[in-house]
Amino acid sequence: MNDMALPSAIHTAITLKEEERTRCEVWTRVMGYHRPVASFNKGKQSEHRERRFFVEGHCKFG
Repeated sequence: MNDMALPSAIHTAITLKEEERTRCEVWTRVMGYHRPVASFNKGKQSEHRERRFFVEGHCKFG
């Protein structure tokens, strides 16, 4: 998300009580279909945590 798109008033800390929190389910694309990471075996979960994500930079012309 682009931080410049948000008004500065939104950047306040939000604190949730433990009973208000919910677990976030992470899905990833594997061999052409999507699967929840929680269903992976321990080795595949470890590999998923070590992944590096590609971030395309801006190019300058001229």
